[in-house]
Amino acid sequence: MKRARTKIVATLGPASQSAETISALFDTGVDVFRMNFSHGTHEDHQRVYHTIRAVETIKKRPIAVLADLQGPKLRLGEFKNGEAHLEEGQDYRFDLDKAEGDETRAPLPHPEIFKVLKKGELLLVDDGRMRFEITSVGDGFATAIVLTRGKLSPHKGVNLPGARLPISAITDKDMRDLAFALSLGVDWVALSFVQGPEDVAELRKLVGGKAAIISKLEKPLAITKLDEILELSDAVMVARGDLGVELPPEDVPILQKQIIRASRSMGKPVIVATQMLESMIQNPAPTRAEASDVATAVYDGADAVMLSGETAMGAYPVESAKMMDRIIRRVERADSYRRLLAAERLERESTTPDAIMAAAHLAADTINAAAIVTYTSSGSTAYRAARERPIQRIIGLTPNRSTARRLALVWGVTAIEIEDAQDIDDMVNKAKAQSKKEGIAKVRDRIVVTAGIPFGAPGKTNLLRIARVD
Repeated sequence: MKRARTKIVATLGPASQSAETISALFDTGVDVFRMNFSHGTHEDHQRVYHTIRAVETIKKRPIAVLADLQGPKLRLGEFKNGEAHLEEGQDYRFDLDKAEGDETRAPLPHPEIFKVLKKGELLLVDDGRMRFEITSVGDGFATAIVLTRGKLSPHKGVNLPGARLPISAITDKDMRDLAFALSLGVDWVALSFVQGPEDVAELRKLVGGKAAIISKLEKPLAITKLDEILELSDAVMVARGDLGVELPPEDVPILQKQIIRASRSMGKPVIVATQMLESMIQNPAPTRAEASDVATAVYDGADAVMLSGETAMGAYPVESAKMMDRIIRRVERADSYRRLLAAERLERESTTPDAIMAAAHLAADTINAAAIVTYTSSGSTAYRAARERPIQRIIGLTPNRSTARRLALVWGVTAIEIEDAQDIDDMVNKAKAQSKKEGIAKVRDRIVVTAGIPFGAPGKTNLLRIARVD
């Protein structure tokens, strides 16, 4: 069965680390496996990584592995009796004192927070369940009014909407995790706590081209620098859970569409993540609202949708992936989806590669081609083909295994690792053979082939051929 065009990213955890489950997840349509470095040991991740690669060998299909770095975690300290109950309207204090917190104060062991806090700003705790308005800020402390009654407990996360913290997005732990992940050979690295383009630039220097970079958009501050962040990123992730903590819930769907549109315009893959089928952590079927949520991301043009707790620790990991695949396929069969793809044309740059891909799209439509086949070394030709969101299948042929694996994330691309082409005729023959082998084209079908000449020169898409499968 041909795989859906919109890709599925599945987070691995205690519920899904076995070879049998990873194989089953792949069979249901998962193309990218996420290793969350907020949890587990290096030994755990190493074992999972090698299991994925063993499955990849059996399936004979490139699989992408994503290492998700934890990033800075701003948390409260300890509390007497394990918790403190607060009432709405009461005064409260946060400070650097490590003494256990109570109903009057809480330890907040992060001096960088007090450097940027201002009177009138919000301070959120426990994913926004507890809200405070700052009334004054002093040397190593701040006073606040409690806006929502509830309880505080040790190590709950702290958020400062709109405040730019004077800290790097890459912690010492991230540095160790990154070095380890790169030594394994992961294909993508996701950066948390992105506040601006300089955070992405810092990671790019550390990665040194050994993996592609995904910027996680989880802070409103990053959205104000969206174009600059996109320029420096290879892909982005709409981290809606974190965005929803620092933003009103009604703003998140609007931002999701804005980010997807901007990413597609730049030809950068975009993942929509968090709470997509969350009820399936405990239930064998999703809510109707969750099904609609996944469908909306597909309609919006996301390259991929992500499962988190559903596959990492849920009771129904494989069923969750099957359900997501069913929803994606149903949307992609809908006439309304095809009309949206046909109607939406993104602004193109005045470059040869954009001109070639626009022509390839038009040619494929005109001759009713079975596929658009891109021959690509770096992946850039396939990225440009996917940016056009053609009705036809995209086959990404590449002699580079790392490129094939990265392309597993990209919308509509069937990535295939092949031997390097000797010349143009050899390239066209390989394209025809692989189209037929994949069951995408049959004898006498026509395909559109694009490539860059000379071969191996990245970003040089300058050739278009139409061929008939024999």
